[in-house]
Amino acid sequence: MKVIISTKNFNASEHLKDTIEKKFEKLSKYFSRDVEADVTLTMEKGRQKIEATIEAKGLLFRAEETNNDVYAGVDSVVDKLSSQMSRFKTKIQRKHKDWDDISFAAIPDSEEPEPDESPVVRRKSFDLLPMSVDEAIMQMELLEHTFFVFLNMETDSVNVVYKRKQNDYGLLETNY
Repeated sequence: MKVIISTKNFNASEHLKDTIEKKFEKLSKYFSRDVEADVTLTMEKGRQKIEATIEAKGLLFRAEETNNDVYAGVDSVVDKLSSQMSRFKTKIQRKHKDWDDISFAAIPDSEEPEPDESPVVRRKSFDLLPMSVDEAIMQMELLEHTFFVFLNMETDSVNVVYKRKQNDYGLLETNY
């Protein structure tokens, strides 16, 4: 597994980079060919945030952790990624049984119950209204929701605005 390490507001020592590569090497046994793990280390308010994403043929595994100890944070992220793989092993294997990117035999079975096949408990349909990003944020806040789907009048595409943990906003833009 190729581990790509990037930093923001933070300088990672060679020892830390080596440790991250060794920890992520444990996950490489789950993949039958070389995949990339993108690991980003960020200093936020005196704490280290570790974000990791692994892509295997369009399937994304992602975990993040904020911790005072960057080494403990890396351990936690690796554990979360491993747990995700175990928890969703059966579903992934069922849907992508002919994939050779993931070594399903190497992934341990989860001790947690497998998520339900269809956890959707409510469906809602609505008309997409053309509006600006600012109008969509205002509408989301008026509804007291954490996200809002709308038709972006500037790009003529479906977008989603959402409230982030830091109480700022994110925008998801679709490409089709």
